[in-house]
Amino acid sequence: MQLGEFEPDLWVPDTHPAASRGVMGLDELAHMDVIHGPRRAGGWTYDRWLAVLRTHNSDFDFADPPFPQSLPMTLAFAASGSSHAAVLTGPCHRIQGQAVPARPGPVTGAGSWGMVPVRAGQYQLTATAGLVWNGELPRQLQQLLFDTADGFGADRGPILEHVTAPGA
Repeated sequence: MQLGEFEPDLWVPDTHPAASRGVMGLDELAHMDVIHGPRRAGGWTYDRWLAVLRTHNSDFDFADPPFPQSLPMTLAFAASGSSHAAVLTGPCHRIQGQAVPARPGPVTGAGSWGMVPVRAGQYQLTATAGLVWNGELPRQLQQLLFDTADGFGADRGPILEHVTAPGA
């Protein structure tokens, strides 16, 4: 069962021109220092997004986050650098149709350290989330999985690339 297409949050300094536009093109992003990852947290998505950004800048590479479990600390780290750096989260916002408005991220105000969320343009940094289960699971458990997936709403936080169930 496909749950939908999801996009990441992209955080840039509030002084960056993209901050006032609410969106940043991939060509512009590929020429910045971008903190994302680590790769082991989502290898397929990481590799795909890296390949997309390398089509805009062949030398592009992600910098691993210094604090992979703390967005506020990573934002503070990015904001303290001498050059413009961006922070790219994992896929966490469901794309509903073509127009996705800029939205506030999970950290605002003093905890954002002068970093603001913008959208990554062109819908090329997305990931598809899905759910697969073994048909031999008890019927009640299958129904629970189906009902949960069917009711899956927007903005549920980071999405897992895949989940393997025993016997699947």
